[in-house]
This record gives sequence, C-alpha cells and structure tokens, in this order.
Amino acid sequence: MSYKIIVDSCCELPGEYLQDPRFQRIPLTLEVGDSYRVTDDDTFDQKSFLQAVASSPACPRSACPSPALYAEACDCDADHIYIITLSSHLSGSYNSAVLGRELYLEEHEPKDILVIDSESASCGETQIAMKLMELEQMGLSFSEIERKILLYRSNILTYFVLDSLEALRKNGRLSTVKALVANTLSIKPIMAGCKGIIVQKAQCIGMKKALSRMADEIVAALPKASGYVLMITHCNAPERAEQVRRMIQEKMEFVRVSVMDTRGVSSLYASDGGVIVTIAANLLDTVSQAADSLRNPTPAKIPVRTS
Repeated sequence: MSYKIIVDSCCELPGEYLQDPRFQRIPLTLEVGDSYRVTDDDTFDQKSFLQAVASSPACPRSACPSPALYAEACDCDADHIYIITLSSHLSGSYNSAVLGRELYLEEHEPKDILVIDSESASCGETQIAMKLMELEQMGLSFSEIERKILLYRSNILTYFVLDSLEALRKNGRLSTVKALVANTLSIKPIMAGCKGIIVQKAQCIGMKKALSRMADEIVAALPKASGYVLMITHCNAPERAEQVRRMIQEKMEFVRVSVMDTRGVSSLYASDGGVIVTIAANLLDTVSQAADSLRNPTPAKIPVRTS
C-alpha cells in the first residue's frame, strides 16, 4: 500500500527526507511586528528571522495553516495518509488539519486519513513521522498502524531549555510568573511536555547548569533498556546541542541519534539558543514508565490555540 506523511512546518524533517515524495510539509506563517511576515517553507532563512526578532520590540507570532491546505495535501494517490501536527495546546494547526480532512472526505471517495496530535513539537513530530515510515514498511494494516502510533506518541518524552521564554509567555503558551522569573534572575527552567501541555521539571541558574540538569533528568526518568531513539533540535546553538548529546550518550545507548537545527516555527518559540530533546523507544513498554512520570505534575491548563 502507498502512503503519504503530511507534517506541519514545526516538524524538523532530516535533510534526506525534505525532497522525499512520501512527505509534505504544510507551512505556518511567521510574523514579527507589522513589517516582517514570512511563510515557513523551504525559503525560510533562520539568520534573517532571528535578526528581525532581535531588532523588533514586537513579539514574534505564528499563524496556523488553513484547513484548505491540508485538504489539498490529501488529494493524492496514496492509500494511507497521516497528518502530524504540533500539540493542539500550543497551536490551531491540529484543528485545521482535522477540518481539512473533513473537507477532503466531503468531496472525495472514502480514504484512510489519520490526523495525529503529536502532543509535542519540533523533533517530537519527527519521531512520529519516522516511526510511521517504519510501520508502513512493515506492511501493517492502517488500523494496526493507527493503534501502534498513538501508543508510541503517548510515550515520547519531550524536554527543553530555552535562553528566553518571552515568545512562549507573550503568545500565551506559558505562565507569566515562570517567564518573568527566568528573565529577571537568569534562572533557566527545565521544561517538559505533559500530554501536550508545558510543565516545569526543575530549574538552574545559568544555561550550562540547566543543560546538564536536563540531561540528568532525562537519564533518571528512563528505565535501563536498549532501543531508544534520541533526537535533539537546537535554534542556532550547535555547541549546546552537542553538549547535551554527549552528556546523555555517555550514560545511555541509542539505536539512532539525530541532531538538527530548527526551522521557522521552532525557531520562533525556542528562540535563539534554545535546545529541545525528545526520546522514544522502539519497545514501547520500556519508555511508558518514564512517560507516566511526566504526567504526575498537575500543570496549569493552557487554552487551545487558534494560531
């Protein structure tokens, strides 16, 4: 059976898949003030975007794709279609994808289309995309792939440390107090994803200590097992990403490790210098205990976004 994997532009696809016909990226739109507006597609230039953010007093913002873009992407010859979006608690991209699926099915013959709320972002979406490709290559049925990928999604661990939380705070993705404390006292919170909602796991003074603490938190959360996949994305911070990779790999083994720079949406919210880490396991039961540990906190609810 043929398949197609559609992702929104928060997903960081590895370079070898950017031109792969099995994948399609649906772009969000990025804005900085009234004068800077770009589409997060192959023309995105991180350097000029970060310069625009640094020179503008306005907070950068994103706008989710229209349902029509997702509907158009579904109009293809693939038998199975999968759409992966960033967390529905952080963006309206998921809602647009659901509506896009409905628009397509209203005017076409029935087709297997699964819309997946990643409950993550950036390389969390990448983990799901790569796993979908693996499951399809195994020749599984659509219903079996749906069951397995939703279980896989729920057990992905997402952690991140950012130099600045202002973009998250001003766009309503984070509590005001945490953001202001971080900026005022140079405290760098170690953040994690809890079913798509951001929670704070720890905090340190200074970025170097925060990255080290994040690595320790990740290793401590994971059962001692093999089969993990480590993905790290960074916003213009290759040395920090390498530091985190080295600290984690010194204590754990992985079947695959990927380090990528962020594109548009992730660059907006991670801000210059941010580092995002996700870990997933081929053997799902080995990571479920660690995923449960992230669900123990009672995070402040963040409203579903429309942008």
